Amino acid sequence: MQLLIRSARIVDAASSFDGQVCDILVDNGLIRQIGNNLPVDANVRVVEADNLHVSLGWVDMRVLTQDPGYEHKEDLTSVCRAAAAGGFTDIAVLPNTQPVVDAKGTLGYIQRMAEGQPVRVHVIAAVTKKAAGEDFTEMLDLHHAGAVAFSDGNHPLQNPDLLLKTLQYLQPVNGLLMNRPEETLLTRFGQMHEGIQSTLLGLKGIPALAEELMIERDLRLLDYVGAGQTEPHESEHGFSPALHFSTISTGRSVELIRQAKAKGSPVSCDVAAHQLVFDDSALSSFDTNLKVNPPFRSVADVRALWDGLKDGTIDAIVSDHTPHDPECKNLEFDQADFGIIGLETVFSNAIMHNQDLPLPQLIEKLTTRPRQILRLPVTAIAEGQPATLTLFDPAGSWTYDRTFSKSKNSPFLGQTLTGRVIGTVHRGQLTTTL
Repeated sequence: MQLLIRSARIVDAASSFDGQVCDILVDNGLIRQIGNNLPVDANVRVVEADNLHVSLGWVDMRVLTQDPGYEHKEDLTSVCRAAAAGGFTDIAVLPNTQPVVDAKGTLGYIQRMAEGQPVRVHVIAAVTKKAAGEDFTEMLDLHHAGAVAFSDGNHPLQNPDLLLKTLQYLQPVNGLLMNRPEETLLTRFGQMHEGIQSTLLGLKGIPALAEELMIERDLRLLDYVGAGQTEPHESEHGFSPALHFSTISTGRSVELIRQAKAKGSPVSCDVAAHQLVFDDSALSSFDTNLKVNPPFRSVADVRALWDGLKDGTIDAIVSDHTPHDPECKNLEFDQADFGIIGLETVFSNAIMHNQDLPLPQLIEKLTTRPRQILRLPVTAIAEGQPATLTLFDPAGSWTYDRTFSKSKNSPFLGQTLTGRVIGTVHRGQLTTTL
C-alpha cells in the first residue's frame, strides 16, 4: 500500500526534518520519500488535514487488557481499537489477567491474539506466580519468550527480598522491573487522597506517605544491588533503566526520583494522564469514574508532576487504562472498583491541561522515552525507516461521544476535548478517524 501524508509538521527531535512541514510518502511499510509537493498517482492514498502534525507512533506503557479472563470488560481486539483511536501504535499490557501472565502459555496466547491488530502489543510478565507476591515466575524463560518487562502490575511488590532478588536476577539480561509504589498496609480501606478533602467527605484516606516510603525503599534496594555500580545502562535503544516506577502521584515522589537520577541511578518513572488533570477536590461529586489508585492528590502535587515532566524527572505519560463494567462502578463510592479507561483521551488530557510543557517535549514522553525504557527500537522520521507514525492536530477539537472500549468508565465521555488524533500508520497500514 502506498500512502502520502500531505503537508504535515514533523515533530521528532531525531529527524533532520524536525519542525518542518513536509510530504511523507509511505510504501510497503517504509518511509520512501520526504519532501515538498511530492507527486502522486491514482493508486496512492492521500491523507491531509488542517494543522496536520506527525510524530513517531505513540507508546502506552501501562494498559490493562482484561483478556484473558474478563473479556466482558475488554478484549484484545477492543483494547487495540481504542489504542489506535487514541493515537497509539504500541501498547505494553499488564499481567493482571485470569490466568495471570506468569507462564509462556498465557504470554503466547496474548501474542497470538495480537497478530493483525492495528497496534503492536508488548507483554509485561508477572514477577511472581499469580502476581501473589510469593513465588518467582520463570522470568528468564518469559524474557526469551518475548516479555518486555516484569511487574506484578496492580499488585505492588511488598516483600523487599523479592524485589532485591528480581533486580539481581534481571541484571545479566538487562531486564526491566516495573513496580507501582504503594505500601498497602498504609492504604488498607482507603478511598481517596488523605487530606482536608477526605476529612470533609468522610472517606478513608490514602496517604501520600504510602507511595513515598515505597519509592525510598526501592531506591535503597537498587543502590544496594548496584554496590556502587549505578551508572545507567546504554544499549542499542539508548538509556535502559533497571527499575521503573509506575504512576507516581506526589511531589515528594518526584523529588526522590529526581535526586536518584542526579546521582546516576538507573531509574525511570511515568505518570498517568488523568493525574495531570484532577486534584482531590474533584471527588466532591462522588463520581466513581474518578476513583483511581493512586488517587488524585493535592493541587501542589499536580503542579509538581508537571514540573517533573518539564525537567525530565518523569519520563513518560501513560493511560493506566483500566476497563470496568457497570456492575463494578455503579455502586456506593466506597464499594466501587478503582480505575478509569484512558487510551483515547491521553493526548487531550495532556494538551488541555498543559502547564507550560512544550509540544516536542510532550511528544517525547509518548514516543522516544517509552521505547528506550522498554528496550524497543528507536527510529526517526527519515527516508528508509519503518513507517510507524501518529497523525494529530494539537489544536483540533473533537467530541468524545463514543468509545471503542467495551467499558464506559471514563469521566470524559460526552465532553468536547482539544487535541485530536487524526490517525496512525502501523506496518504501513493507515487507521484514521477522518
